[in-house]
Amino acid sequence: MTTASPSRFAVIVFMTLIAIFTALLATPAASADHVATDFADALFTAVSTICVTGLATVDMGAHWSPFGHVLIYLGVNIGALGVLTMASILGLVISKRLGLRARLIAASDSNPMRAHAGPVNESQTVHLGEVGALLATVALSTLIIEAALAVLLYPALLAGGVEPLVALWEAPYYAAMAFTNTGFTPNSEGLAPFTHDYYFLMLIMLGVFLGSIGFPVIRNLMIFRWHVRRWSLHTKLTLITTVLLFVLGGLVLLLLEASNPKTLGGEGAADTVFQSFFLSAMTRSGGFSTFDVGQLHGSSLVVGSMLMFVGGGSASTAGGIKVTTLAVLALAVVSEARGRSSVHAFGRRIPSDVLRVALSVVAWGATIVAVSTVTIAQLTQLPVEDVLFDVISAFGTVGLSTGVTAELDDPAKYVLAATMVMGRVGTVTLAAAVAATSRKRLFELPVERPIVG
Repeated sequence: MTTASPSRFAVIVFMTLIAIFTALLATPAASADHVATDFADALFTAVSTICVTGLATVDMGAHWSPFGHVLIYLGVNIGALGVLTMASILGLVISKRLGLRARLIAASDSNPMRAHAGPVNESQTVHLGEVGALLATVALSTLIIEAALAVLLYPALLAGGVEPLVALWEAPYYAAMAFTNTGFTPNSEGLAPFTHDYYFLMLIMLGVFLGSIGFPVIRNLMIFRWHVRRWSLHTKLTLITTVLLFVLGGLVLLLLEASNPKTLGGEGAADTVFQSFFLSAMTRSGGFSTFDVGQLHGSSLVVGSMLMFVGGGSASTAGGIKVTTLAVLALAVVSEARGRSSVHAFGRRIPSDVLRVALSVVAWGATIVAVSTVTIAQLTQLPVEDVLFDVISAFGTVGLSTGVTAELDDPAKYVLAATMVMGRVGTVTLAAAVAATSRKRLFELPVERPIVG
């Protein structure tokens, strides 16, 4: 059966949701002018919504009707929670308990290691017995965080000149787009009206951060709070790597763009510093921007691409290869340089199968980005550096764009949509879904070491 493999079930449910939202968004009722949206644009928007990416081929503020905006709002929340987690929550509500299969499905959604067949002997981020509590954390944290953000954003919208009734809708919309790391805005101007509203932008950054660290980390922090020694290794690696990349990214972008009057160099020193760190936070999967990203220097586009490729935390609303993947590989490099036979961190040993998965994720991610970039560059003949940035943005489900996405023809839109799906579903899950079976080898072959390096 399909549901016997959680990874295949994930792909099928994602495809089903995309098909449903494509059909709904293509209807005349979903567009502001009540004219049916082209299939390519409807499909691209549906994929970008379910995959919580934020890239768009149409003006998101002007093209869609109130019905279309409601569809997008619902779609990003469904996609952010993860269809597997959503299915488990619904099953829990209906049956009042979680069966073994439901627990396996939910565990695979929160931990890619569960996508592999066979027993997993090492300690996992989320144990099967903890899945029920994790699902409650997912539902409650999403509801509470988005509601709190909406309440805090409402006065900022009023101060920005938004009408009270309109702000009642835009506040939860911005809250959802921040926490889900999508980056869609309900107006054509985007965040331009709030460029100097530090309170509003700080709330957006907070929502993006909470959505990007992952539900297992949120639950771990809820249980142990400030007892750092009791945090799991996953929580420590996620938070340390996230903060480190945020700070380094902000400092590098500040150094590169401080003299660029088209981006960060046209304002005062305080605003330049703030906007540098805001952009650093958004490249982690947030997708919001206060200026035209296409005006960044080429060197800044490279830095942004690197940050987008890494993304956020595992089992989060963010995409990319995940910060723990980068952390594990960095620890492996350090251990190898020191001549250690195993990888250690915070008094724990990281098993070799985790290293193999990390390497696989990076390899598959790089392959997907390379193939997509070459294909789209050939189809459109657009500058390859701009295409690469948008492709990595799609793979990392970020949503930042140099302007390339809006210029794509239909074949290129389909390629970029496929990139978003592969980035959201996850390279490990996708690889496990297409694998027919997993066979256990009953013997080992002779060892021979090739020369590497």
